[in-house]
Amino acid sequence: MKHLSTTDVTPRALGFAMPPEWEAHAATWMSWPAGDDLWFGHLDAVRAEFAGLVRTIARFEPVHLLTRDAQSRQDADERLVGANVTFHDVPLNDVWIRDNGPLFVTRSPGDVSFVNWRFNAWGGKFDFAEDDRVPEAVAHILNASHWDVPVVLEGGALEIGGAGVALTTRSCLLTDTRNLGLDAGKYADWLREYLGVSKLLWLGAGLENDHTDGHIDTITRFADERTIVTSVEADQMDPNHAVMTANLEALKGMTDAHGNPFRIVELPLPAEYLEGAEGRLPPTYANFYIGNGFVVVPQYGDPNDARALEILTPLFPGREVIGLSSRAIIEGGGSFHCVTQQQPVGTVWTGE
Repeated sequence: MKHLSTTDVTPRALGFAMPPEWEAHAATWMSWPAGDDLWFGHLDAVRAEFAGLVRTIARFEPVHLLTRDAQSRQDADERLVGANVTFHDVPLNDVWIRDNGPLFVTRSPGDVSFVNWRFNAWGGKFDFAEDDRVPEAVAHILNASHWDVPVVLEGGALEIGGAGVALTTRSCLLTDTRNLGLDAGKYADWLREYLGVSKLLWLGAGLENDHTDGHIDTITRFADERTIVTSVEADQMDPNHAVMTANLEALKGMTDAHGNPFRIVELPLPAEYLEGAEGRLPPTYANFYIGNGFVVVPQYGDPNDARALEILTPLFPGREVIGLSSRAIIEGGGSFHCVTQQQPVGTVWTGE
């Protein structure tokens, strides 16, 4: 296993790029919830929803589940009996592996590696020392050579659409609490060399009271290379209305890798206001996760739950679109995409 740095040849130079989520997975990586204080006294309900999510994913592809202590391991074991899950004991702070986990890259004819970006808990908002080490734990488990880079980047801040196109938000990436002095042009350089992004598209901001500063994966997602699903808020008095409307208008003027306009599909936000321990929660249907033959969509017991499934189902032909409860998980500020990380199909690259 090799650790490559910014002084070594880049992934792009070796033909690696991050594939879109809808390409075939070897497995999904997740971290089991722990710490009742992190979940404001709702840990048991969160674990029940997590168990449903893990079991659903494991029907379609293997799940690698990280557990931070003996109690977490025992709890997960009991809830997931018979599921296609491999457990790994790894020190953790929290569950948001989309943001602190490795970002996998692939190349023809089938090599898989990853990039280890820095993680600082969305600009230093929470404890993160253990979570920042998760990619190294994954590297040890897989015996994977990979790149270590000094740039802070969360996986939820970047939406890969295939053909070198990706989406992000200015409100997140351009905060000075992540990479002071790194502007849009320099971000584009890093993402081109280390994830193969040749066309980076910028939206303005995300949802109100999103502690990630507006991750793209809570509002706007690719369904395929030409189709973008974006969140909208009909209530003009809601603070999300103006932001989501501005994003929608910006998307209508963007083009794909070939200069063609995207097909834009509007996805309503949940209709009901949800309050958590720290103010308004950011529930969204855009935080779905795409896997081998399935898409799991968060549900909140909201009047728009069924409508969201109706909109998303025809966008994923050949995949079972499944609604699962995320009413407890959203108390932590995220949902299904935030707690999953896909490992693409391929042979793990050893650097040879």
